Amino acid sequence: MSANEENSLKDKEEFSESNFPQYTLFDIKIDPGLKDDEGNEIPRPFTKTHMRKWLKKVKWENRKAEKRAQEKARAKARRREAREANIDIGPNRKALKKMKLERPKRNIGIIIDLSFDNLMIEKDRFKVIKQILRCYSINRRSATPLQFHITSFGEKSKSDIARHNGYENWDIEYHEESYLELFSKDKIVYLTSESDNVIENFEEDTYYVIGGLVDHNQHKGLCYRIAKEQGIRHGQLPLDKYINMKTRKVLTIDHVFEIVLKVCEGVSWQNALIKVLPLRKGAHVCDGVTDSISSVDVSCDSENDN
Repeated sequence: MSANEENSLKDKEEFSESNFPQYTLFDIKIDPGLKDDEGNEIPRPFTKTHMRKWLKKVKWENRKAEKRAQEKARAKARRREAREANIDIGPNRKALKKMKLERPKRNIGIIIDLSFDNLMIEKDRFKVIKQILRCYSINRRSATPLQFHITSFGEKSKSDIARHNGYENWDIEYHEESYLELFSKDKIVYLTSESDNVIENFEEDTYYVIGGLVDHNQHKGLCYRIAKEQGIRHGQLPLDKYINMKTRKVLTIDHVFEIVLKVCEGVSWQNALIKVLPLRKGAHVCDGVTDSISSVDVSCDSENDN
């Protein structure tokens, strides 16, 4: 055996896996410093699955400020590159905050009903919050935004949305109460695909409810049954009239919100649906449907009375 081969063999023995201690999740020593809503320290979990989730939360808390700083830096870089290329990427945060105070809202409201927390796992609740964030983003960039309410805003929802710093300052009205305690029944319409009532126009002084539920079709028809039991109006968007889709006609919260917003802005149903629905839905225009806003009576002309 040559000297080089001997040295190579020694290196392999020295750095073999058996020479290193085998750590488990329970061997990791870390002071989380995490506290619950009442200020009590969150105890270290004692099962492998819970430990992974716990460590993930610790990592998130420790890196939250750093990640936020990185996002701000990337946003500044994108805006600088856009300015150099003469590309308009819309108003910045400062301008949007100013717009929040100056823009009149439609006298039409969207309510996201968050009374389904107990029917979802944590992962799906996070998806709901992400979709709400998207709704907030598109609404604040609209020249004539809709009134935006969140109802049944419970402890789980508050904990989930708290991952997004400054959510309290978003142009959203948060309510712990149900929409039934806040608005008159005759002014509420629950949007559900199971309804036989097809909505062609959005009425003034009316609030349209979107169920804040991501359930992968486990609770099909739940929102429709709730509307029937509560004795409130219900309706579905006119998807079948204006488009054909290759997939199931199940839309996300933010898709429904954006479609309603665009139609209230004066966009035709056909164009709104085609622009909003993702390519994977395979949406295309129905034969014989004309692309004319005159076919839809959109009653969204007046300002709100706030």
